[in-house]
Order: sequence, then C-alpha cells, then structure tokens
Amino acid sequence: MTDPPFDPLETEFLSRRQVLTALGVTAVILLVISTLWRKLGTIALFPWHWNWLAVLFGVGLGLGITGASSLVYRLWPSYRLSADFYLRLVLKPLNWFDLIWLGLLPGLSEELLFRGVMLPALGLNGFGLLASSLCFGILHMNGWKQWPYAVWATCIGLLLGYSALATQNLLVPIIAHILTNLMSGLIWKFQHPDEEDVHPSVS
Repeated sequence: MTDPPFDPLETEFLSRRQVLTALGVTAVILLVISTLWRKLGTIALFPWHWNWLAVLFGVGLGLGITGASSLVYRLWPSYRLSADFYLRLVLKPLNWFDLIWLGLLPGLSEELLFRGVMLPALGLNGFGLLASSLCFGILHMNGWKQWPYAVWATCIGLLLGYSALATQNLLVPIIAHILTNLMSGLIWKFQHPDEEDVHPSVS
C-alpha cells in the first residue's frame, strides 16, 4: 500500500523566519559539535585546500548528484512523496535570495561535521565512511514517513564521503553539497512558480 498523496491543506507550513532560523541554529549547533569533538577527541580536521581541480570535481559531483536525485525522484514513488513534502516544507516560504543560505549553511556545517570531523574520528576506511553516511542520513529524517528521503541522503553521504577520501580534499564535498542544495532549491522554485506562502504576513 502506498502512502496517501501530499495534501498541502493538511500540512502546517513554517514561516520564512522559522525556516531561516532553523537553518542558522542547526548550522551553529553542528559547528559547535564539530569544534568540541575536535578539541576533546584531539582529532585533526580532514585536510582541505583550494585548487581549481577540486572546484571542478566538486561542481561535477554536485551536478551528478542533482541529476541522480531527479532520476530517483521519477523512478521511486515513495521517495517522490517524501521529497515533495520535505522540499515544500523548507522551500515554500523562502524567496530566491534565501536559496544562497540554503546552499551555504548546511553545505559548510554538515560537511565540516560529517566528513571533516566524524569521518577521520571513526576511521578513514569503509566503516568510517558507512557510519558517517548513516548519521548524515538520519539527520535528514523528519519523522518515520520520511525514511525514503533519509535513505537517499545516506547514499549521497556515501558519495560525498568517498569523494573526500578519493581526493584527500574536504573542499570537493563542500562544493558538491552547496551546489546540490542550491540546484535543488532553484529547480523546485522554477517548477512551482505559482505557489504562494501560506503565511504571507509573516517574514
């Protein structure tokens, strides 16, 4: 039996201020956890350095993840329902400029924690890659009905973690993550131009 289709009338949407506050607070919490984990565990941050090859790899990976997500969206009905709910909940109240924060805040804070600190802490091997990716997926699980979204987030975590291990550069998954979030937001906004915020009076 499949889940019932998404009904926007039965969903309590967040306001723009609530979404942006949640993004900011979550980013700060993840950064604090990363900092404390590094200091208390004497863990060296996964190396990162700026070079154009890393930028190109990151952009290519981000575009690849965006394309793969679109394919999974078309082929997996349960994921489509889960993604529709999650994206509408987060993106509906935001304006086009807000998408910059949607890319930067999670992209930087989540990569710093999951690939920058957790991966070397758990081991730069298959176990560390799998465990950090599972934790990354769980972070994106907003209730049990969102398990397909969490499963796909885990798969993306594996790709991001592997890219860090393969290139020995944290900049690659950071750029890929930021670009993926930004592209997802842009695509959703383009595909839903007529949707209005259900809380137009709340900024």
